[in-house]
Amino acid sequence: MTNYLMLFFMLFFTVAVVVCLYLAKKSLVKTKKEPGKDIPAESGHLHKKPVWGRYHVHYYGYALLFLAFDMEMAYMYPWAVVYKKLGVTALMDMGVFLLILFLGLLYTWSQGGLKRQ
Repeated sequence: MTNYLMLFFMLFFTVAVVVCLYLAKKSLVKTKKEPGKDIPAESGHLHKKPVWGRYHVHYYGYALLFLAFDMEMAYMYPWAVVYKKLGVTALMDMGVFLLILFLGLLYTWSQGGLKRQ
């Protein structure tokens, strides 16, 4: 129970600090309204195309695959740290985890998610 209480206090104080910093910024800094501030520019030149263009839905598959394999690396480091202590059990757990990721990769490949367009 003390762990949850500590987590609650950390969350409360984090939110309180963020709110205090936001209110301090609002009270101390007066911003000027200038017409050029809201115009998107790149390298000093205005964009000719709309800025809020959409990406093709095909790229979301690549993003999800990247996140899946990025999370794999995030889980493999703690696994490697405790591998000596847990032994074969840890090896089997990581094998199941990698098998699930590999099956997801095979499914994506079979559905044509890795083809370039």
